[in-house]
Amino acid sequence: MFGKRVPLIRLFGFEVRFDLSWLILVALIVWTLSAGYFPGAYADLPASTYFWMGVLGAIGLIASIVLHELSHSLVARRFGIEIHGITLFVFGGAAEMTNEPPSPRAEFVMAVAGPVASLVLAAIFYLLRTALDGVGFPAPLVGVLGYLAGINVILAVFNLMPAFPLDGGRMLRAVLWGWRGDLRWATRIAANIGGGFGLALILLGVLNVVGGNLIGGMWYFLIGLFVRAAAASSYQQLMARETLGGVPVSRFMRRDPLTVTPDTRVSELVEAYFLQHYLKLVPVVETGRLLGLVDVRAAKAVPRETWAERRVADIMAPISADNTISPGTDAIKALELIQRTGQSRLLVAEGDHLVGIVALKDMLNALTMRLDFPDLPQSRHGALAGR
Repeated sequence: MFGKRVPLIRLFGFEVRFDLSWLILVALIVWTLSAGYFPGAYADLPASTYFWMGVLGAIGLIASIVLHELSHSLVARRFGIEIHGITLFVFGGAAEMTNEPPSPRAEFVMAVAGPVASLVLAAIFYLLRTALDGVGFPAPLVGVLGYLAGINVILAVFNLMPAFPLDGGRMLRAVLWGWRGDLRWATRIAANIGGGFGLALILLGVLNVVGGNLIGGMWYFLIGLFVRAAAASSYQQLMARETLGGVPVSRFMRRDPLTVTPDTRVSELVEAYFLQHYLKLVPVVETGRLLGLVDVRAAKAVPRETWAERRVADIMAPISADNTISPGTDAIKALELIQRTGQSRLLVAEGDHLVGIVALKDMLNALTMRLDFPDLPQSRHGALAGR
């Protein structure tokens, strides 16, 4: 879901970070508030005042989103669910769970914590607005507090919609899961409802734009796209955990990959490996010892006129926990590492001995096959039964 994530702050042991797309969200909120909402609610104020109201409103909204997700994370921790952190992105925020909740009750309580937190925040902002308005505080500040009270009510109500992966959709999944005892079935039903809800938002956005409400229509359309995509992605993630969980990466890796030595010239690397064999990454090995890796990006960064003189040793990346795993590593952990680092391949090694390469596309092929036959049982090795 996310690209490069930048650490922002740490709260109660959880790292809050932001995806670069979050900057788009900040800009959109400031623009929406300063150009539309506040001028409509408070007429005849200077443009600079509307701008600062928009900035303060955006800060308050983002803080509200963080506290909403933090409530999920604190409850998840209580149920023993590992949370990687909280990531802010273009459509809000997400507490990143490493696995599914252990029970329907844990799912329900964790899901309801977010809307409850938003309603508590709404009450706090409303009481502050009322108190400050009563003692004559400036209208812009009172207006921002009023906006934050209202937007937190909207956040709570919107998240209570029974459309997975919204909080209400997770609550619905918990009820269905508890009823049938089948997490996969419950997820499929809740995700289908979520996809339908997303489509409805998209259509509502189009109607608003046609009716002249450009800003509101834009938000409905974008949020609908996100909800629809997230619903499908959430079901796929569950299937990925079922398909890859408990399966070692050695099942998916390619053994005996082509390698180069540190003394290989960059010109030979490009011509004999990248172009001839269509490789994007090549391990660097000398006398049986894995030293590092070299990829297409590293070679492209070298001026072409120096390819004949430069050697792989000059441009290779050393082995590290970000590009190398052991053959017994759970495939889900490998997939998480690939997603976190943005790489498409990982070296598989025992100590400093290379045993293979695992590629994202090979794991995705297994997942695609699983999605084609969702009702067949898993074998004890994680593949489709009967293979």
